[in-house]
Amino acid sequence: MFTKILIANRGEIACRIIKTARQMGIATVAVFSDADRGALHVRMADEAIHIGPSPAAESYLCMDKIIDACRRTGAEAVHPGYGFLSENSLFREALEQANLTFIGPPAAAIRAMGDKITSKRLAAEAGVNVIPGFDGILESSDQAVREAERIGYPVMLKATAGGGGKGMRIARDERECREGFLRASNEARSSFGDDRILIEKFIDNPRHIEIQVMADSHGNIVYLGERECSLQRRHQKIIEEAPSPFLDRETRRRMGEQAVRLARAVDYTSAGTVEFIVDAERNFYFLEMNTRLQVEHPVTEMVTGLDLVELMIRVAAGEELGLHQEEIAARGWAMECRVYAEDPLTDFLPSTGRLVRYQPPEPEHGRIRVDTGVFEGGEISIHYDPMIAKLICRGPDRDQAIFTMQEALDEYVIRGVRHNIDFLAAIMAHPRFRKGELNTSFIGEEFPHGFRHCDVVRESPALPLIVAAIMHRLYMDRAARISGQLPGHERRVLDNWVVVSDGRYHEITVRPFQADQGYRVDFEGQHFGIKTDWSFCQDILRGVINNQRFAMQVERTGLGYRLSHRGVTTKALVLTPRAAELHRLMPRRQEADRSRLLRSPMPGLLVKISVREGDRVQCGQELAVIEAMKMENVLRAPVSATVSAVACKPGDCLSVDQVILEFE
Repeated sequence: MFTKILIANRGEIACRIIKTARQMGIATVAVFSDADRGALHVRMADEAIHIGPSPAAESYLCMDKIIDACRRTGAEAVHPGYGFLSENSLFREALEQANLTFIGPPAAAIRAMGDKITSKRLAAEAGVNVIPGFDGILESSDQAVREAERIGYPVMLKATAGGGGKGMRIARDERECREGFLRASNEARSSFGDDRILIEKFIDNPRHIEIQVMADSHGNIVYLGERECSLQRRHQKIIEEAPSPFLDRETRRRMGEQAVRLARAVDYTSAGTVEFIVDAERNFYFLEMNTRLQVEHPVTEMVTGLDLVELMIRVAAGEELGLHQEEIAARGWAMECRVYAEDPLTDFLPSTGRLVRYQPPEPEHGRIRVDTGVFEGGEISIHYDPMIAKLICRGPDRDQAIFTMQEALDEYVIRGVRHNIDFLAAIMAHPRFRKGELNTSFIGEEFPHGFRHCDVVRESPALPLIVAAIMHRLYMDRAARISGQLPGHERRVLDNWVVVSDGRYHEITVRPFQADQGYRVDFEGQHFGIKTDWSFCQDILRGVINNQRFAMQVERTGLGYRLSHRGVTTKALVLTPRAAELHRLMPRRQEADRSRLLRSPMPGLLVKISVREGDRVQCGQELAVIEAMKMENVLRAPVSATVSAVACKPGDCLSVDQVILEFE
């Protein structure tokens, strides 16, 4: 067994590998760029080596720097995690030449499965079901259009290398095909250093289901069940679960056996994932094989009880798996939510900045797990993927797993950057999701105009208003106890209040019960009994309302309150009846007219400006392209107008709200 390994990665996956290595008694070496100098994985590792500037191309993608870090520290093996160099066969070969062990599959398997065209050919030869498409590399957008017309729209354009939703576009007509080819090749070049694009038939309303395989160097290969990964946005998975609510036992067996057959055909070792597209009749087709540890591997670990990272390390050290197919079974149900630094209310644009407050839910062995690479006070950088953490929850069945996830999301506190927790909670509460009626178009179908809080299923719309009133009552009770008040003029605390939210005025009565530290609340003709031990410094208010347990994120904002529960964020102002009367008379501030300006919605690199001063643009026309967090984001004209001024040029680094164009 190794005595020291280097993790050629960053963020949550580096931290996750360090934890397993520590349990195995293996020392760890972290590598870091300028942006990650104070990162969590650097703090957790036994040693840390600086490998260059912030851009990944100058640090985490530099093989020579990582091999040099191994020499300097005496590391015997390298775990690549996912992304970066994890599926780079040249990196594997370079490590072998330096007498270092790569904790992953052989170079030949990486090469064969890393190229989507080669892998598709090999899959067909191995007897694995494949999707119709063009058996070659696209040389131009014109060729892409010709092949799309031959295959029939819709088609999928995707990079032959890499994964994670980068370099992928769906095209339903010629315009989308030409633009998709350009965007996909640009993203592939910047993310993987390989701009080759292939094209294949896109299957409408498919499910994305993958099989986890594990193989050793002694000829033993097993499959560890499936993961349902159909909930995606822009081809990026956001919620995964194991097992799939769609598969039956026979389909699961056939998919697993085909996955093992493919792995055996390329002499595979270590952890790998064979991804399939599955239609409504449970017909399944090979999509690709990821020759690395998947982001969503924890759901498999939660239901099988296996540590995939430990198995990868042991296999790399030459040990046998010691697993037999008939012994492997899923116990319970697990779900994973990817928590991203992005704003669902503004088309999921990435968010950067400092984590002013970061308080994940408390882990519980076998029930709640948080894999994260950040900490309170740390910074979300523009240079890397915007994922903050993975929240994994397990239950005896799917309903219980969902319930546990809802509770955990309610208790996940993030402040300082925008995040998608409300959106994740909204999906958990969605009736269609609860029924397991999923496909890769779920988010586009259920949130066609983007995410808005009004789309959320409100389980208890009165609860946040009641909690705001109770919080206000607690603040007023504390103020009434201040010493030194003028005799005869002491502060008196009322029982009757008015809660103002979304322009509506709600009368509410809050009376404390001294005996059991509870409150009786009368709200719009309904009566509630509430108990809570919340104190003023806490971000989570936990309590019981009418014998039902709940947890809610709370924050005092000036004179008001912000409350988040089950995917809904509520802003409330609690006033005395007289103050509420006066509040109704207050003039409302008019929003500034921003329609004459195109502003940058995020910090990022201005890749392209598609118009010039004096151009007449139509609604929906491309105006500019911004690259942020390894993705290209196209800014389009919200209305038809004439460009009066161009304030920036390609190559400029933009800040949030920086003006790019002005319109007449």
